[in-house]
Amino acid sequence: MSCPWWKRRSGGELEPAFRILVSDGGSQEGAALRALKKMDLNEDEDVLAMLKGSQFFKIRSLKWQKVRFYRLQEDCMTVWFQRRFRHPKSHHVFSLQHIEAVRHGHQSEGLRRFGGAFPSSCCLTITFKGRRKNLDLAAPTEEEAQRWVRGLAKLRARLNAMSQREKLDHWIHGYLHQADSDHDSKMSFKEIKHLLQMVNVTMDDMYAHQLFKECDSSRNEQLEGAEIEEFLRRLLKRPELEEIFYRYSGEDQILSAAELLEFLHDQGEEGATMAQAQHLIRTYELNEKAKQHDLMMLDGFMMYLLSPDGAVLDPAHKDVYQDMNQPLSHYFISSSHNTYLTQSQIGGASSTEAYIRAFAQGCRCVELDCWEGPDGEPVVYHGHTFTSKILFRDVIQVVRDHAFSLSPYPVILSLENHCGIQQQSTMARYLRTILGNMLVTETLDGKIPEELPSPEQLKGRVLVKGKKQVEHQKEETQSDLPEEDKENELKLLKSSQVSLKGKSSGQQQKEEVESFSSNEKEEDEKLLKVKSFTKRRKSSTHTLEESVLSYTDEEEEGKEEAAEESEEGEGEGEAAEPNKQIKKRSQISSRLSDLVVYCCASQLNAIDLPGIQPQPCWVPSLNERKARKFIKEAGNNFVRHNTCQLCRVYPLGLRMTSANYNPQEMWNGGCQLVALNFQTPGYEMDLNNGRFLVNGKCGYVLKPDFLRQRDTAFDPEHPGPHQTTLIIKVLTAQQLPKLNREKPNSIVDPLVRVEIYGVPRDCAQKETNYVLNNGFNPYWGQTLQFTLGVPELALVRFVVEDYDITSFNDFVGQFTLPMYSLKQGYRHIHLFSKDGASLSPATLFVHIQIKNQ
Repeated sequence: MSCPWWKRRSGGELEPAFRILVSDGGSQEGAALRALKKMDLNEDEDVLAMLKGSQFFKIRSLKWQKVRFYRLQEDCMTVWFQRRFRHPKSHHVFSLQHIEAVRHGHQSEGLRRFGGAFPSSCCLTITFKGRRKNLDLAAPTEEEAQRWVRGLAKLRARLNAMSQREKLDHWIHGYLHQADSDHDSKMSFKEIKHLLQMVNVTMDDMYAHQLFKECDSSRNEQLEGAEIEEFLRRLLKRPELEEIFYRYSGEDQILSAAELLEFLHDQGEEGATMAQAQHLIRTYELNEKAKQHDLMMLDGFMMYLLSPDGAVLDPAHKDVYQDMNQPLSHYFISSSHNTYLTQSQIGGASSTEAYIRAFAQGCRCVELDCWEGPDGEPVVYHGHTFTSKILFRDVIQVVRDHAFSLSPYPVILSLENHCGIQQQSTMARYLRTILGNMLVTETLDGKIPEELPSPEQLKGRVLVKGKKQVEHQKEETQSDLPEEDKENELKLLKSSQVSLKGKSSGQQQKEEVESFSSNEKEEDEKLLKVKSFTKRRKSSTHTLEESVLSYTDEEEEGKEEAAEESEEGEGEGEAAEPNKQIKKRSQISSRLSDLVVYCCASQLNAIDLPGIQPQPCWVPSLNERKARKFIKEAGNNFVRHNTCQLCRVYPLGLRMTSANYNPQEMWNGGCQLVALNFQTPGYEMDLNNGRFLVNGKCGYVLKPDFLRQRDTAFDPEHPGPHQTTLIIKVLTAQQLPKLNREKPNSIVDPLVRVEIYGVPRDCAQKETNYVLNNGFNPYWGQTLQFTLGVPELALVRFVVEDYDITSFNDFVGQFTLPMYSLKQGYRHIHLFSKDGASLSPATLFVHIQIKNQ
């Protein structure tokens, strides 16, 4: 079906000159066909059409809808696009590896709002990993849109199914074709030098020319055909792997199943059997005759070590392997803070797409800051800031459609409620009507729970976390955010909105750090006042309503104390006004209250920890500083509290740029819902992704047994003697990405740093020396050793940086995983970018040894 709006807006077909420009900007058709043949897609009509290219409308708003030309490049791994009229620097590409999903129709917030002029069947959305914005497109016909949706799906499926060796081969041939400047399928020495720069290596001219001459068997000063293949074979040679292979294979340089089994045992796989060794040979050996005789050649051995079976992450931990029938409080749960934000919490955009991205990363607890909106419609945004607003109704629809796309286990909606009674009732209506049977509206057995249900029992269900109404209660604070934190944040808003103008993000983050330091003493003094509180009643409770009633009485005491603490800010003028508005709306809708079943918002004070009675349905929310103080001053009592109740931790309101805190500190204390700003990349999100990398990426990871036992003696500040030694020998890296593609002569000087995150005493980091001008195959051969007392909690982060003597090192790639998921022996580590996208074929090669005392 043709789109009449499209044709009218585009002004008809593109000029022939534009198509010539596209073909000139590409390369020979044969290269594309060779790439497709390797991917078994050389006769696929959809992919062949993508190679020719298509004209689309790119849609950003009602007014910004412009023609762009998109074409699959000859490597079949990147898409090239250009503006309709030629502009300098208008040539752009994006990689298929960075695509999160492709949606057909009006299936994005942008297309629903701005794509009404185009039929849904002509539209598609490409979403990306990390912070890159969605690409909303409208094709001239339904067939054209479907071709791209189907073609991208086939290419991404094939890319995901590629072995590491195939990706490496594809990668090097892609660069080879780019280096062939005259596209004659022959390589001069000048082109070979250009190739070496492109793949991130500086080679001595004499050595490079010697290698060139050795491969130039025709003696015509050019490499072609088999000569190029021989040059690439020498370039991709892995001496460290050859040495390991020859050590076990002996003089015949062929590995038998028995010799492979010996290697597996030396790798630390004590349970390996002859059948397992034979299975590895049948899976990875390339030579059919050798495979028939249960023999493995060098190429097959390399294929094995580059495969998931040879990776650092235990393959058994990739799927759900943990017991999912324990109470929710026994799990770490992937949690997001200010989920609706795509940027900072002062002026960033709010979007339903942020929820979709969080769910795609395995997040199981998302936050909704709910405020009064026009026309009786509650909205979600960061109150009293310049952030944009989205409808509460739209967020709940996204929860319905996307919450269980990656994980079947329960989702928690953490409501921070600032609405009046009427719009609270509207929220309750939307939750019931949109979510239907997905929403938990009563306990599973109809009785008052003595412990929380398990993730398995709550599969496919949605829980609401919020305040619970009590019959005699007339007034109750709406927000789950403690009063002192709201006041601190509101006081900063006006000054920050002015001071942030004209400052770089680096200046802002520096000032935030300074602000944390200057406020530390004041915060500590406030927290110490908790000790003067009247003790909460500790009588045993038998009903859920009575439990909430007990909490409510003590909350009023907390409010009085918070009011005393905030007297200093009453003279702040306009900064105090928003706080008055918050206190005006103080009633809870019974309809919304009825939906709060297993996650009743509560407060927690340090004085209560030693004798507090377990209340499985209470969920206190603590800012990072208060949680950190509990862990340091009442570590064991806090851990015991978190064995039977959920506890949520969130970033301080002072983090105006939506920076994150170190989540490991909170996991050490047994906190389950450690909420981070998912939109902000950094080591904190690397740790979060590493923690939830295992167990099928389902968003639930079983806590160690000493964090699940009610009578546990564990204290993260005093964990006991060191009992484990981790020895990592960093050997080599392969095909590290080039950081500055605009400067061909810029080659990385890589170093490797290994970081341990765990209980305070276990935290450490050590690094190798840097290797000058070699990002292609640098060698270190350095050993880094660590001692740990609580390996069950530890995360290991491998970081590659580009050394810079005059400034901070540049980030190259990283990989983070729990220590208990580390495989011993010779292992490859497949690196990720700052945004969490694969950097394939970039890897580290290491040897890992774990010794337990």
